[in-house]
Amino acid sequence: MFEDRFQGQAAIVTGGGSGIGLAVGSRLAREGGSVLLADNDEAALARAEAAMGDVPGRVETMRADISEEADVRGLVESAVDRFGGLDVVVNSAGITGETGTNILDYDLASFRAVLDVNLIGSFLVTKYALEAMLPRGYGRILLLASIAGKEGNPGMAGYSVSKAGVIGLAKAIGKEYAHTAITVNALAPALIATPLILGAAEESLSYMTSRIPMGRLGTVEEAAALACWIVSREASFNTGAVFDLSGGRATY
Repeated sequence: MFEDRFQGQAAIVTGGGSGIGLAVGSRLAREGGSVLLADNDEAALARAEAAMGDVPGRVETMRADISEEADVRGLVESAVDRFGGLDVVVNSAGITGETGTNILDYDLASFRAVLDVNLIGSFLVTKYALEAMLPRGYGRILLLASIAGKEGNPGMAGYSVSKAGVIGLAKAIGKEYAHTAITVNALAPALIATPLILGAAEESLSYMTSRIPMGRLGTVEEAAALACWIVSREASFNTGAVFDLSGGRATY
């Protein structure tokens, strides 16, 4: 771990109450960053804040639903007001939706709910993060996608489609702003041991684990290590890219 890689930088991490988001937020703060953890679960945020009481960086929390434009706008404005700017955004918030469900049984409202959080939320976070970063001429945006967005997981149409959209969003916006010092990338994990994944149907979990050559789930610490490199100054020649974190289940 680098002691001061994010010294003087301000970050937002959505989905910061648990799982990958919490691990990323913790690492950013431990490496000197000022971090605003956002989550729609206030109880999870309270637990996260208590767990990070000993980190050297500044950590604050804010409830936000990334599927709501007003919430995302307010989140970015709050980070700028609190920290004086915005350098890093990691959008880790997401939901699984229906699992082990054939499309014929997949409820339309449920499908839309997954798209609202995973895809529309990624769009909103990217849009308002860019607005804050452009005047400063620097920024790092990382969107959490999934190997499911590349290959498609049976019984998880909403999740697979939404994450495929996140990959397309990162590629498109990364190219739009490639002429700037703002990068937009995606991270596509396979199965990571988070509350979100562990809550999936056993059939879906077994299928996804069987597809990983290493035969195990990834850890949130492994995800945070890669994520923090992607949003560091070191990763200056990567934009519109999709980084696999798959235990060998790498795809195109």
